[in-house]
Amino acid sequence: MSHLSWKIGDVRITRFSERETLTKLTMLLPEATPEAIAPHASWLSPHFLESDGKAILSIHALLIESQGQRILVDTCMGEKVVKGFEMLGDGTSTVIDDMAAAGFAREQIDLVLCTHLHLDHVGWNTMRQGERWVPTFPNARYLFARTEWEYWQKEKHLPFVATLDDTVKPVLDAGLADLIETDHKINDEIWLEATPGHTPGHVSVQIRSRGERAMITGDMTHHPIQWAEPQWKMFADTDAEQATRTRCRLIEEHANTPLLVIGTHYPPPCAGHLVRDEDGCRFEATEGAAS
Repeated sequence: MSHLSWKIGDVRITRFSERETLTKLTMLLPEATPEAIAPHASWLSPHFLESDGKAILSIHALLIESQGQRILVDTCMGEKVVKGFEMLGDGTSTVIDDMAAAGFAREQIDLVLCTHLHLDHVGWNTMRQGERWVPTFPNARYLFARTEWEYWQKEKHLPFVATLDDTVKPVLDAGLADLIETDHKINDEIWLEATPGHTPGHVSVQIRSRGERAMITGDMTHHPIQWAEPQWKMFADTDAEQATRTRCRLIEEHANTPLLVIGTHYPPPCAGHLVRDEDGCRFEATEGAAS
């Protein structure tokens, strides 16, 4: 199986797909009605908008190789079927096997980073061992934003974090987790940037090597349309106004620059650049390499 990959200077990023689901955009973004999307159809098609007005929601993990480290960003739904979220995962995930086949055995992962703790980003943090859930990556340190973890300790009843006791707590109990600040620096090429709104401790991942730049969004956006319509809310946002401010700030900082934006839920080609002109901001897709 081939996997999309990108080279950012000396850094390589490889995508491992778990699931792609065709859905109505209004299921994700209630304001994304056909009439509202129509002005953007020319640049959304063919990658990010189907002919019937639906869009593909991708769930995938991103593996970063940097300065001798193997860093896994977000771990999808995993092998757990979550009631009410069956469309996101049916328990047949092959992400771990696909990574191993590509030369990334789970024992060889150095860091696991979750952009936030919603259930479709933490699933493969653990795996079932008999009746228990145990860390999938036994030799890795897991990085969770302290702000994120502390918030969800108070809001455990919400459905988007229904798997915390199975996917995050066992990692903490095993002593493999570090609660970090939202501007944590991993090495000279990789650091985190606070991008709150979707969740309070949400982070995106910044990459810089040999003068080249990239950013992994996490759920700061769910679909490229949110670069053109940054005020559009996602139903699971904890603070939609803050999420809008975050996107507007990033547009100001990165539109019309060489920064490669890699969407955590964007379908292939997944990556592109922010372009702004008199008509506003849009996302121009860039093809990655197959590896």
